[in-house]
This record gives sequence, structure tokens and C-alpha cells, in this order.
Amino acid sequence: MSELPVALTIATSDSGAGAGIQADLLTFAAHGVYGVSAFAALTAQNPEGVSAIHEVPPDFLQAQLDQLAAYFPIRALKTGMLFSAPLIETTARFIQRENIPAVVDPVMVSTSGAVLLQPDAVATLEKELLPCATLITPNLDEATVLLGRPVERVDKLAATAQELCEKYGTAVLLKGGHLPGGTLIDTLAIPGDEPYQLSSKRIDNVNTHGSGCTLSSSIAAHLARGLELAEAVTAAHAYLQSAMKQPLRVRGENFISHGVGIDNA
Repeated sequence: MSELPVALTIATSDSGAGAGIQADLLTFAAHGVYGVSAFAALTAQNPEGVSAIHEVPPDFLQAQLDQLAAYFPIRALKTGMLFSAPLIETTARFIQRENIPAVVDPVMVSTSGAVLLQPDAVATLEKELLPCATLITPNLDEATVLLGRPVERVDKLAATAQELCEKYGTAVLLKGGHLPGGTLIDTLAIPGDEPYQLSSKRIDNVNTHGSGCTLSSSIAAHLARGLELAEAVTAAHAYLQSAMKQPLRVRGENFISHGVGIDNA
């Protein structure tokens, strides 16, 4: 029996299971990766909204991370909603200490509009966490916060991704799905390389709750399996499209399917 690679998610529980740690673990499993988790917070939510957030004490997050690192050979990790500056600091110290390839999804606001990052934590995110990431995966709203100006044009996506790459000294996957139109463009900027764009057709009638979590956890899973960064991003982009084209039907609505097959799983 071959040994499974291990990937870690440091994120928040989504009680509705469409996003957060639940979506991350389902995605890891779909890629043939053993998923382990460290909880930064708990949420009371469903795909329509978040009604309550319970933050985990930073020392308890640290205890989870220490236990996992002491036992498991973690090959890659991803971060999701971290909510507060102390939790971000704890996560950044762990990444630096363990030197694990890290995909950082800088979650700030949910698709339903709930604030998922305290305003005073943005500076800590920028100073402590983003520079130690292997890849950051902001959407356009998050890029707007990080750059201090809106990103509103398709023809500016490559330059914007490159600017973020240079600002934080790390690779950036800028997700362009919030722009209008039938074609979606995500832009990958890696230090020393020209920006590379991945395009896809907008898929209607699918609830996109958790799409960012699914994409970032898929990238981390592919890194854990040994792919290089650009290959991991390309494969994860294709996985997300498949997961949306083969949705799950729940409560009369289509949701992203995290269990679709992976060619190299």
C-alpha cells in the first residue's frame, strides 16, 4: 500500500460544510491526500449567511499546530479564514518555523457579505503572513484592499497580479471571477516569470460558496503530491471547473462537488 501525502488546512469551520475546513478536507480526500486540520475559529453559517463567529484562543491554535507537526510529515498547507491578528501571527510563525509550502487564501469577506477578517488584522496579514507564503490567492475584492484601489478591468489583471507579486515577494494567483462577463480569467504571477492567465467559462446555476477554499486546497493538495507550483495551479483550476460542472443537488440547489475524480489521484 502506497503512503498518502499529508496536507494541512489552517482555517475555520463552516457549519454548512460548503466552505472552510470542511470543504478543504473533502478536496484533499478527492486528490488522494490525507488531510489534517487546525481550527482558527468556528462559524454558525449556511450558504446564505454567517450569524456568529467564535474565535479560538491563539495558544489553542498553536497547540493544534504543534501536535500535527510533531507527528505528521506535512508536505503542504493552506490557510483560509484566520479572523484576527493574533491568529495570523501564530500561523505565520508556524509556517516560518516548519518551512512548509503554504498557499494563503487571504479571506476577508464571505460571498454573503459577512466580515471574516477583523479590520485591524489586515496590516498583520500583509506584514507577517503574505510574505512567507508560497502562493497567495486573492479575489478582486481582496486585491482592492491590499492595493488600496479597485480592480475593475480585465486588461489590468496581469499587471495587477504582477504588482501584488512584487509587493509581497511571492507568487500570486489573482482570481478574476468577480468581473462581469461570460469568460473568467485568473492570473498567475511568479517572481521572475511573465504572468500567465487561465480562462474558463462562467458556469451558471451553481452556488459558488466555497469556490475559493476549494481552489486553494486543491493547489495545496497538488503541491503535497509533488507538483511544481505552476502545474499545481493549472491542475487545481481544472479541478474547480470539473467540481462546478458536476454539482451536488441539495435542497433544490446546485453546490460545488468536492468528490469529482482526479486524473492523477
